[in-house]
Amino acid sequence: MKPAAIEEIRAVLDDPAAAEDAFSCVAELIRSARDYTWVGIFRVNAGGIAIVSWSGPDEPAYPQFPVRQGLCEEAVRSADTVLADDVTKDPRYLTTFSTTQSEIVVPVLDQETQAVLGLIDVESERANALSEEDSVFLGECATVLGQYWRLRAER
Repeated sequence: MKPAAIEEIRAVLDDPAAAEDAFSCVAELIRSARDYTWVGIFRVNAGGIAIVSWSGPDEPAYPQFPVRQGLCEEAVRSADTVLADDVTKDPRYLTTFSTTQSEIVVPVLDQETQAVLGLIDVESERANALSEEDSVFLGECATVLGQYWRLRAER
């Protein structure tokens, strides 16, 4: 893990000049920090789950979908990280890319209410590619995003 990545993410989110591109910068910082295939940042609301930004070779197959689908549903329902070591063996997997072999979805929580504000979705082209270290790193990224979303909502 690159500890500097968390500080870089904070710096991007704190920079008013980067506001327009902040989420695309954050998605790229997360992807490059651990050499992930694809990273998506999603917003969760009553209308469903919608992509905010992504970094990787292709756009997501489902830029918007109901909360009741995929590994994302489990992450929203449980407000906890969901890991699929081999998506071909997980019936919850909603195919985004035909090359994905493993996926982790980390909820972005409002630290006061514990409501799920969004998700960080990471996909890899290798089975069993994601570890506890990835979960910890992405959890830290989610905490920073949660603080940022809360501050924006208060303004």
